[in-house]
Amino acid sequence: MRALALLLIALSCPLPSRAATASADPAPAGEPPAFLAEVEGDQALHWVGQRNAQTFDVLEHDRRYPGFHADALAVAQAPERIPTPKVIGGQVYNFWQDAAHRRGLWRRTDLRSYRGASPAWHTVLDLDALSASEHANWVWKGVECEEPSGTRCLLLLSDAGEDATTAREFDLRDERFVPGGFVLPRSKQTVAWEDGDTLLVARDWGPGSLTASGYPFIVKRLRRGQAPDAAVEVTRGTPADISVTPEVLVDGDGHRIVLVDRGVTFFTKAYGRVTPQGLAPLPLPPKATVIGLVAGRIVAKLDQDWQPKAGPAIPAGSLAALDPSRPDAPPQLVFAPGPRQSVEAESVGVTHGHVVAAIADNVRGRALVFTPDAAGWRTQRVSLPDNASITLVDDNRRDDHAFLQVTGFLTPSQLWLLDAGTGALERVKALPAQFDASGLVVEQLQARSTDGTAIPYFAVHRRAMKLDGSNPTLLTAYGGFGISSTPLYSGATGRLWLLRGGVYVLANIRGGGEFGPAWHEAGRKTGRQRVFDDFAAVGRDLIARGITTPRRLGIRGRSNGGLLMGVEFTQHPELWRAVIIGVPLLDMLHFETMAAGASWVDEYGSVSHPEERAFLARISPLQALRPGVAYPEPFIFTSTRDDRVGPVHARRFAWRLGQLGVPFLYYEDTEGGHAGTANLGEIAHEQALEATYLARRLVD
Repeated sequence: MRALALLLIALSCPLPSRAATASADPAPAGEPPAFLAEVEGDQALHWVGQRNAQTFDVLEHDRRYPGFHADALAVAQAPERIPTPKVIGGQVYNFWQDAAHRRGLWRRTDLRSYRGASPAWHTVLDLDALSASEHANWVWKGVECEEPSGTRCLLLLSDAGEDATTAREFDLRDERFVPGGFVLPRSKQTVAWEDGDTLLVARDWGPGSLTASGYPFIVKRLRRGQAPDAAVEVTRGTPADISVTPEVLVDGDGHRIVLVDRGVTFFTKAYGRVTPQGLAPLPLPPKATVIGLVAGRIVAKLDQDWQPKAGPAIPAGSLAALDPSRPDAPPQLVFAPGPRQSVEAESVGVTHGHVVAAIADNVRGRALVFTPDAAGWRTQRVSLPDNASITLVDDNRRDDHAFLQVTGFLTPSQLWLLDAGTGALERVKALPAQFDASGLVVEQLQARSTDGTAIPYFAVHRRAMKLDGSNPTLLTAYGGFGISSTPLYSGATGRLWLLRGGVYVLANIRGGGEFGPAWHEAGRKTGRQRVFDDFAAVGRDLIARGITTPRRLGIRGRSNGGLLMGVEFTQHPELWRAVIIGVPLLDMLHFETMAAGASWVDEYGSVSHPEERAFLARISPLQALRPGVAYPEPFIFTSTRDDRVGPVHARRFAWRLGQLGVPFLYYEDTEGGHAGTANLGEIAHEQALEATYLARRLVD
């Protein structure tokens, strides 16, 4: 799902200064008004409606908007899109949205049919019909199925796209919700099937059952026929934790392990195995993530050096395996990345008898298969196309099949089916080109940050680009939480930006995971100024190379990347003419008390620590805004239904800009949540708004 989300890159475009005065508020300068924090309060939504109307008046009436919107919608709804597979019970399932199915269809076919050019899909659930019959605004959030039978599942449905879900039991054989089956009402919750008639559930059980971050910390056992309030507690963390999550591991040999993952901080965990005698701790270091179970061995990704009680040390960034039936036995090293390699937990999966990993080698994809034997673990490289990003899409514990996606800026996505046991590969799907890339090239360049660190970045541009500073350029990055930014194919980026003469730049700044845990650690907490310096260094390098100038240079980021954009907006207003700030964190002195903000203290620091508070006060975009500064006119977007970061950051920042008389454009979608993917039409609308903004700011 992460790969799919990253594929939906929303392009942006510039705005007029008339939006500046139109956005000004009559309220007195000082603290933002309290009503902005009332997420769905009448006064706040009236304020939002006014800002949206001003933005639409500017952007939707631009002569280019209709063309941008038509192109974005054509890409979003193209029938030739690759249907993302999820194997359940030996069948291939897919959730699909198009013009005729705004909310989407959950459908299935068999593997043989899926591998063909025109799979014979059978609709299992029509979400549009369900929403209409129940007068609801359901957004698909996934499915959790009981293993190994794969016949009973919990469907996770969200109201308008928020992270909170309603879980309802569904029978795949009868293709209907189970009468009298499990139903868990709306909550931020996680569920695991302990067996076919028993769930382990972490959710809001009532007052005092949520952490400061708004996530559950109490796990209960719910048996079939019981009401949720009759569930029996299995274990609990503390309100100071981030969350506590149950999970069940099943391997192809029938081994089954029930775990509880206690998230002590965002990056540290304490795993325990559920036994009849209680919770037995797993001997893993705090910075470790359990991936799955192979041949009875737990496979984990390590984000710190580990010296186990027995056996040699295992370096940070590695994959390791341990036998839970022999807790005193030394763990086994599965894979240790080299100095320019990295692997993320989301890119590792397990099949019947193997571990499959998509790794990055100097930000370029590789795929590896690891197989346990008497001597340890054998490694086999998978022969997939080079110079591309590779991601794991789905794995299957019933056999050794795994689906891998291969993609690049100019390489339409391909879906490959791997047999991890034999090494056999089959390209089963290929996205048709969504734009003509024949005149475009990709370069991997390098900038020097303030402290001399080499920062790689990709630049996608016309082959005949002149180095005269005249090229409209969009620079983006993420730079946080150890998440890597890698090349991805985006028809929207191609049509709305590259084919119109734009340069697209992706920077691999510190804070991400491109070069392993140390690359992330360098940008954490009070080291975060390195992240901001890295990004600015790439901007200056683009200017120094003659690719662009500040007059033609725009930047874009969302979520943690939205914080990055806010900081660059305030620290280097002279470098950029367009700044797109999406679903952002911007009030860093109060983020801990907003939505799920308390969960990110391990990434950003806390105002409760004097040194960290001083740093947050220095870099917080909202507090850094000053009168008399020539800021560029930004485009800020967020969602009312974002219950992760929340819209209040964006609202407060926009309000303060209005107080300072700084032109800005603001758009708050009333649904879609933090990911902003409620439906394809809304995705295309937001992309077209951004593209129009960029054109006005960087092309005109």
